Formats: sequence, structure tokens, C-alpha cells
Amino acid sequence: MPTILISGANRGLGLEFTRQYLADHWTVIATARDLATAADLRALSGEYPATLRLAELDVASPEAIAGLGRDLAGTALDIVLHNAGVLTRRGFGGSSWQDWEPHLRVNAYAPLCLAEALLSNLARGHDPKFVNLSSVLASIASNSSGGLYAYRASKAAANAVLKSLAIDFAPHGITVLALHPGWVRTRMGGPEASLDAPTSVRGMRAVIAAAGRADTGTFRQWDGASLPW
Repeated sequence: MPTILISGANRGLGLEFTRQYLADHWTVIATARDLATAADLRALSGEYPATLRLAELDVASPEAIAGLGRDLAGTALDIVLHNAGVLTRRGFGGSSWQDWEPHLRVNAYAPLCLAEALLSNLARGHDPKFVNLSSVLASIASNSSGGLYAYRASKAAANAVLKSLAIDFAPHGITVLALHPGWVRTRMGGPEASLDAPTSVRGMRAVIAAAGRADTGTFRQWDGASLPW
């Protein structure tokens, strides 16, 4: 039975990824910053007691990520999916380091920390893949509207991290992908978004499943289309 680790699995896309992979008979290690408030995620434990493992993880803490790596020592992972993210909508004139710092910690640095902590687990997996949920807002070439400085910059930085990981992970046979989920109706995406979470996640799962070594280090959206950096 294949195994996936999903960060930020307590709501939105992370929760939908968890539901779909469980329904498809995967073992899921689902992490959330505070499991006590993750009612929907905990409810899934009753439905899938043998295949859902919950772990508390604050991805803003490198020490917590390293601890997760120690807890999972010897566990084979077929996919690591970094879904947790931070978004504030402050534009020009409203920036502060207090706003930028969590964006960089969670969106850009956390995927690198996860990759470092879980490399040996992925190396044990079958056709292993490391996937980071990016955003079209990370694309410098596609930016025609400005604003969202901290979010855009942190996601662009995450794409740079993923591109380097693709090179460093190649000798281990690990495929690395940056995925844009589309504009999705979640708490982050808002009620007017064009996609629902099940559609977006089904599309991304298909892209992940089809990805091979030739696709490593690429930036794709939920339907498989390539995006410009």
C-alpha cells in the first residue's frame, strides 16, 4: 500500500487530498499545526483507522520538522506533499517584516526543511515524488496585476527551492514538482474562485501520478499545463 505525507491537512486542499488518497486506498500521514482544532481531519480517523495517521506539525518550526523526520525514521514515503501555506493580501505601502517573515518561513523555507528531513524516507519509496503546492502568483513572467508582495515573493522563492531540489534529488530517483492548484474555493481562495477543491485535487493527483523523471523540476498547474517561471 503506497504512503503519502501531507502537510496542512486540516482544511481546504490538504483535507481534500487526504480524503481522496484515503478513498484510493493509500496510507496517509496527515499533519496539522493543532490537531485539537482539526475536527474534520480527526473525523476521518474514525472512517480510516488503519490507514490514516495524524501528526501535529508546525511547519514554521525547523525543529518540529526535524522531529517529524526522527519520528518517521525507517518509514518509506512514496509522496511528500507540502500543502501548508500562508497568504495575506497587503499591497504596496502596507509591508512589514512581521508580515513577510511567516510567508518566507512557511511558503519557502518549510519545503526545503521537509525535503532535508524526509529524504531517506522518500529514497525508500516506490517511484518517490516531492511535491510543493505553488501558485501562478509565483510566476514573474505572468505577473500583470502587481500587489501581494510577500506571497508572490515567497512562492517564487519556493519555486527556486524546488528547482534546486530537482537537481539534488535526481541521484536518489526522486521526482520534484511545483504545482499550481488553480483558483480554488477554499478559505484562502475565497468564495468567488472558479474551481472547487475536489476538481482541483483530482487534477493535481493525475498530474502527480503521471509525472516521471523527465518532468522533475517543472512548474505545472492542476490540469497539467506548464507555467512560466
